[in-house]
Amino acid sequence: MKNYRFTAFEQTGETLFDETWTFENDEAAKINGQQQIMEKGVANKTHRLVNASGKLILFHV
Repeated sequence: MKNYRFTAFEQTGETLFDETWTFENDEAAKINGQQQIMEKGVANKTHRLVNASGKLILFHV
């Protein structure tokens, strides 16, 4: 299992979420991360999900 960092922001720059999520690999992070983003209701907010080395897995402006 690998750690991924999820952050979501308002247009004002206010941080809505800054969490560490754990997934098996990058592909699982992309699929399951998108699901968690939808559940949190921030799919249309600026957000990103990066792996431990800083690679962007998901990004939305």
